[in-house]
Amino acid sequence: MKASDLIAKIEAYAPRELAWEADPIGLQLGDPGQEIHTVMTALDVRPEVVQEAIEKHVDFIFSHHPLIFKPARDLDLSSPQNKMYADLLKHQIVVYSAHTNLDATKGGMNDWLAETLQIHATKPLLPNDDGVTGIGRIGQLDTALTVEEYAQFIKEKFGVVAVRVIANDLQRSIKTIAVLGGDGGREYPVALAAGADAFVTADLYYHTAHDVLADDFVVIDPDHHMEAVAKAKMVNLIQEWNRAMQWQLDKVFASTINTDPYTYVF
Repeated sequence: MKASDLIAKIEAYAPRELAWEADPIGLQLGDPGQEIHTVMTALDVRPEVVQEAIEKHVDFIFSHHPLIFKPARDLDLSSPQNKMYADLLKHQIVVYSAHTNLDATKGGMNDWLAETLQIHATKPLLPNDDGVTGIGRIGQLDTALTVEEYAQFIKEKFGVVAVRVIANDLQRSIKTIAVLGGDGGREYPVALAAGADAFVTADLYYHTAHDVLADDFVVIDPDHHMEAVAKAKMVNLIQEWNRAMQWQLDKVFASTINTDPYTYVF
C-alpha cells in the first residue's frame, strides 16, 4: 500500500476541516506516493522517537502533535531539529500529523480521554455546527466522588507522579466532568457555564488558576502528556483499517518513548 492510502483513511476519520485554522496538520514530511509496511504511532515526533523509528524500520509515523510547528529558517544540521528532519528523509519515513482535527472528531482524542476518565453520556464541550464533533467533552461519572478522590484516580489512570488541583475544597463532591485535551485553561469558563463540577485539562496558567478559585470552580491538571493515551488508540484504528481494507501492513505499534518534557523532584 501507499502512504496516501493511510492518509486518506485518517482524513476521512478526522476531517481536515475540523482543525483550527492555524494548526499545521497533515503531511509533515515525505512522499505520499511511497510504499509503506511498518507504521508507528506517537504523541510527539522528537529526535529520540525518530531514532526508535529508524531502529524498528518504520516507514510511516502517525503523530498527534505536528512535527513542524515552526518553519525551519535554515538547513544547518548542527541543529537537533534539522538533523531530525534529515534523518527522516534519509530513512524515507513519512510523517503525518492529526492534531485539533483528531481532538474534535467523534471517536477521537477527547472521546478517548473521556473514556479513560470514565465520563459517560458525553457531548462536545465546544460543539461544531453538527452538534456531534467539537473540542472537549462533558458528561457524567457513574458515582459522585470528592475532588481528592477523583484527582487520585486521574493520577493512577495516567500513570503520573502528581496532578495539579485547583480547588477551594478537596472534599467537594463532583459528578459532572468536562475534559479538554492539551492546553484548555482559556476554556474553563465554558466548562463552568456548561454545568461542570470539575474540568480536566492541562497547562493551566498561574493567574488563570487564581481566576478558577475566585469562581469557586475545580480544575484538575494531569499534565499535557495525558494525551499519550492516544498512541494505543491510534494503533487500534490502523489495525482495524488494515483488516477491513486488506492492506497487509507488516506491523503497527505505538512508540515506547516517553516524550513528557517535565521531571518532578520531591
